[in-house]
Amino acid sequence: MTIIKEPTLSGRYINYDMIAPLLTTYYFDEIIPLGHSVLQTPINLYRIGKGKKKILLWSQMHGNESTTTKALFDVLNSLKGSPLLSKLSLYCIPMLNPDGANVFTRVNHNQTDLNRDAFQLTQPESLCLRKAYELVNPDYCFNLHDQRSIFSAGKAAHPATVSFLAPSYNEERTINEVRKRAMEVIVVMYRKLQLYIPNQIARFDDSFNINCTGDYYTAAGTPTILFEAGHFPNDYNREQTRNCIATAISTALEYIALEEVTSVNYKDYFNIPENDKLFYDILLRDDTHSGNDVGILYQEVLQDNHINFQPYIAEIGDLSHKFGHQEDKLSHFLTPPYSKDLIESTLDLNKMKYI
Repeated sequence: MTIIKEPTLSGRYINYDMIAPLLTTYYFDEIIPLGHSVLQTPINLYRIGKGKKKILLWSQMHGNESTTTKALFDVLNSLKGSPLLSKLSLYCIPMLNPDGANVFTRVNHNQTDLNRDAFQLTQPESLCLRKAYELVNPDYCFNLHDQRSIFSAGKAAHPATVSFLAPSYNEERTINEVRKRAMEVIVVMYRKLQLYIPNQIARFDDSFNINCTGDYYTAAGTPTILFEAGHFPNDYNREQTRNCIATAISTALEYIALEEVTSVNYKDYFNIPENDKLFYDILLRDDTHSGNDVGILYQEVLQDNHINFQPYIAEIGDLSHKFGHQEDKLSHFLTPPYSKDLIESTLDLNKMKYI
């Protein structure tokens, strides 16, 4: 499938007003009202395709995780007129948390993390997703998210540009037929992405929490796949990552539509390196070897409908086991000798202009 990028969506800040015109002009086979957000933005379920294999996708459950929303619309563009739609019925909620998206926060208007509300269902947005799940009775769920730039693919200096997970369904993390089918699809996506971003694909932690959406739906008997859009070098707006996610989704759709997922070809899932937290956005190496490396992260701040990346010092110490998306010598910014107090009081973060 050739990915057709949606030109009206770009950058990190994507809110409901930006996608609303697309939702009114795109040809959907069915639109099902699910409810409203806390602030009364409508949440609908959109279907394309008339096939027997049903897939439920939702994006921006966390309002500040917009990359997969862009990728989802790219996939919708790419599916127009596709023969896959005779085999698939694709049900999607493009933005589950419009209130959080509007102010670029993880939580909804009631300050609740919707991905910790799958069991208790305290929020209207959570009820919308549950309603969609019960209406569709999907064969697969795709849970679409972003992850921070701190994540590495294993222990090496490779950013986790895309991470996957076949969530657990119990505390023991038992592997049953449901998880095996999710793992098999992940293996197919992993092999495809290795052609484009080798060594930059990771496997997310599978600790069990019944309040997490993926865990809940896996426990309910539906193969569920977590997609995490991460960092690609020099791509803080995540346009390259967006294409990787769209490629992964389209690869999964093709495989599910055209092949029989047998839950046999899943073992390579465990060869995907696990996520680790080994990156800073900027790492200033202490070139006097006194153990005062400086790890700097960006805080994402919404200003005038644009995300500004504001650097702050996250850690000072021996960071020889960590990596930076950008690295420099500390002596380029301060005159040695260094101390932690001197670094904290003197280092001019305004000089950190790597974006």
